[in-house]
Amino acid sequence: MPGPDRGQGGAGPQAQDAADLALLVSAAREAGRIAMRHFRSDPEAWEKDGGQGPVSEADLEVDRMLRSELGMSRPDYGWLSEETEDSGETRARRLASRRCFIVDPIDGTRAFLKGEETWGHALAVCEGGEIRAGVMFLPARGVVYAAALGGGATMDGAPMAHSGRTEIKGADALVTQAGMRPERWIDGPPPVNRHFRASLAYRLCLVAEGRFDASISVGGVWEWDAAAGDLILAEAGAAVSDAAGARPVYNRPEPRLAGLIAAAPGVHGAILARLAPGG
Repeated sequence: MPGPDRGQGGAGPQAQDAADLALLVSAAREAGRIAMRHFRSDPEAWEKDGGQGPVSEADLEVDRMLRSELGMSRPDYGWLSEETEDSGETRARRLASRRCFIVDPIDGTRAFLKGEETWGHALAVCEGGEIRAGVMFLPARGVVYAAALGGGATMDGAPMAHSGRTEIKGADALVTQAGMRPERWIDGPPPVNRHFRASLAYRLCLVAEGRFDASISVGGVWEWDAAAGDLILAEAGAAVSDAAGARPVYNRPEPRLAGLIAAAPGVHGAILARLAPGG
């Protein structure tokens, strides 16, 4: 990984975005090397408090490395991670910082622990509530999804674009069981073909890649699950909003979004129109 770089202050926003993206890709690859040492090796794991799902020794080791290495490279950036307590000085510092890292050390921990390949490292940089650079790396598959604001989205360096679908009926949508409960929808859930993946960041990238038409997440969504994939989707031309149709704002005091609806523009509005108020 590149060493400390304190020379970004005079760079324009696009140059800084490009430098940050390169840093995120390098950091994600190093995270992959750590995680793959634990993958399919029965790592120690336990359930978090409050029903927040599992965490493993691999999640924590990756988190420590990322916080150390990214912090040395960008000492003036804030830090928000699923596996770092967000309170006190850490929260105050990220809210006061011009730019902030938003990180999920391993997105899809359940898949990771099951020995499945659909997990990855989701890393993003935010400024002014907007994601400026984002990476999702799937080390078990060697796939890198990446984007910088205004620079398009790529998979392993090749440009990506959404599916272009315009009809909601029969659309292929990545969903959760809870999100498809009838009471969340006006006149029932939308008439889509339902598909499931453990990692939200990966689901968003699959929509950006055009392999699926939509990703539907209703209820609360943590910023670290959404940040990297949000930008990758938007740069692939997809429409992204919360469940009320508003553009997500990141690095907030309470880092939780009111759902995330991502889709080809031709079906995004139809999904929103079917959501029950407060769905």
